[in-house]
Amino acid sequence: MQTPSVRLNVIVPCYNPHEGWAEALADRFSTFGRLVSGMAEAPGLIVVNDGSTAPAAATYFQRLTELVPGASLVSYTENRGKGYALRRGVEASDADLHLVTDADFPYTIESMQRVAAVLAERGGIAAGNRDTAYYERVPAFRRWLSKGLRWLLRNVLRQPVGDSQCGLKGFDNAGKTVFLETTIDRFLFDLEFLMLAEKRVPVTPVPVELREGVVFSKVGWKILATEGRNFLWLLLSGRAKNNPKKP
Repeated sequence: MQTPSVRLNVIVPCYNPHEGWAEALADRFSTFGRLVSGMAEAPGLIVVNDGSTAPAAATYFQRLTELVPGASLVSYTENRGKGYALRRGVEASDADLHLVTDADFPYTIESMQRVAAVLAERGGIAAGNRDTAYYERVPAFRRWLSKGLRWLLRNVLRQPVGDSQCGLKGFDNAGKTVFLETTIDRFLFDLEFLMLAEKRVPVTPVPVELREGVVFSKVGWKILATEGRNFLWLLLSGRAKNNPKKP
């Protein structure tokens, strides 16, 4: 059987990993590799160390590279945020297809395989779309934020994708070009990405599900204030029209 020629990289950002993180990620990545073996070459893994400060972080990152031969590590000293970290990781990716997700692989491996399959078939951007069951498993405040943003996407920004903030997305090199044009360093880079992609790169929503045992981080008021300013900038700056100004 001929080996697929398409190359796929999985890119994840990480800040202060915990004990056991490397083993869990390596196991899930191995399972994902088996699921996509028929559509692409063995996937590569790029992990971005987003300025981790925990004393044991270097040990955990080293452990991951031992468990996943060929894994690449991108590091810098200042914590910049998820958007910045993923841009650095995507910039370092030389594959045909790029899959971005969180450091703990919070979505089921089947969901990741589904996004990769849609991307391989259709190209452009394959954007994870969380089902209603997602809201039954998240803290009430996060649920309120997610539903509120979905309402704004539909009724204010008129975006074709209703779930911009799902952390699982895939894109080809046309999508990569757009992704690297984003400027927001923290969470709303996802929305900026989809707004920039409008009318330039096709976006296909893909149903995805959370895996069991996902632990959600707290959303602080400082982050909310920053992202509120970013949202107003996106609303007023015309990012969907590719306005190059930076917040």
